[in-house]
Amino acid sequence: MSALDHIVKAYDIRGTVPDQLNADIAHALGVGFADFIRSTTSSDRVVLARDMRPSGPALVEAFSRGVLTQGIDIVDVGLASTDLMYYASGVLDAPGAMFTASHNPAGYNGVKLCLAQARPVGVDTGLTDVKRVAQAVLDGHGPRPAASAGTRTEREMLDAFADHVLTFVDVAEIGAMKVVADTANGMGGLVVPAVLERIPAIEFEIMYPELDGTFPNHPADPLQTANQRDLRARVASGGFDIGLAFDGDADRVFVVDEHGDGLSGSTTTALLAVSALRQHPGATILHNLICSRAVPEVVREHGGVPVRTRVGHSFIKQVMAETGAIFGGEHSAHYYFARNFNADSGLIASLIVMAEIGRSAEPLSVLRKSLERYSASGEINTQVDDAEAVIERISAEFAGHDQDRLDGLTVDCGTWWFNLRPSNTEPLLRLNLEAPSREECDERVEQLLGSITA
Repeated sequence: MSALDHIVKAYDIRGTVPDQLNADIAHALGVGFADFIRSTTSSDRVVLARDMRPSGPALVEAFSRGVLTQGIDIVDVGLASTDLMYYASGVLDAPGAMFTASHNPAGYNGVKLCLAQARPVGVDTGLTDVKRVAQAVLDGHGPRPAASAGTRTEREMLDAFADHVLTFVDVAEIGAMKVVADTANGMGGLVVPAVLERIPAIEFEIMYPELDGTFPNHPADPLQTANQRDLRARVASGGFDIGLAFDGDADRVFVVDEHGDGLSGSTTTALLAVSALRQHPGATILHNLICSRAVPEVVREHGGVPVRTRVGHSFIKQVMAETGAIFGGEHSAHYYFARNFNADSGLIASLIVMAEIGRSAEPLSVLRKSLERYSASGEINTQVDDAEAVIERISAEFAGHDQDRLDGLTVDCGTWWFNLRPSNTEPLLRLNLEAPSREECDERVEQLLGSITA
């Protein structure tokens, strides 16, 4: 395997620095991305941004050199959240590159790429071409430099982005509210206060706001509930109405109610869908296939059309464009908005949840109740030698039940269901299961895990 085989994933590029991702590889990726843009689009510039990781500046500099040699200009927006970069790609109508490893530990870095208007670049939409040219550069026979090199300019986009985020809510609906956000030393420390300070009626506090890519307080991965512990305790002790837990590049957010109890990504998706359908009656709402069954139920109850998708931002964004969906949500707490160039934003989702609380005049602990109808396993990973063989064996075991292969294997057993998906990068099977009660959920999980490891 080449170095690129280890770091080019289904949706982005990610690896450890410097053994998997270094300046030479970043330079090659810059050439590859610029060549892809030049050969497949009419764009002549790239929006470039990075998160707060210590390895970022050197990697960005190397990537920039690669882009500029191909005659493509760079608009450098500097330190940014991923959703800020997507916004810049949209309003400047230019492809973008965001250097981040999102929720991964400090030793990682990576690149999220998009086309103009924040359109996704994944393995099926250009990332394979970028990889091919980058490999040629590393092998010593990449494309020749352009006759004239591109130019690099710097541009501040934070203020315009904050203004854009605020257009998604009626600030008056939010009203007086106490908000605490744990930005985990990630890019939320830059963008979250820039938005919240523009809402005079709220009182807010930021936990771990310093931009520090060594993550000295806790990992920037709120999907793991252990990393929400500090936030949950602060919400409860400080009398806050809502808590917000952002990941490292701040495109995801997990929500905590006033008692310090966390909402799943599915519950937040359902709440955001209700808001979207109030403004756009009858609209199409996307949910990925590991979201709770409650999500499509809530969408139908509010007059919307639910559409089920594969897991992953490139798939969600593509289906949004194809269906004209107004909103899409993932159980992993990515929330996508049509008016945000179909891109995900933790900040926009946060404001809409706050507006729903203010509008209802009920606390979040009450607002969530009608949206939580089943018990879920969470994602359970099991190491296996041959993921596809296990999936086929489980499929045969449940041959009498409805099945589909949209993403791995999903089996509908009537009152309960499960999905088994192979990891893109590791010898793992990911199990998600939902049942009417906690007891049955645990029982079915035990049954499935026994079959998987048999």
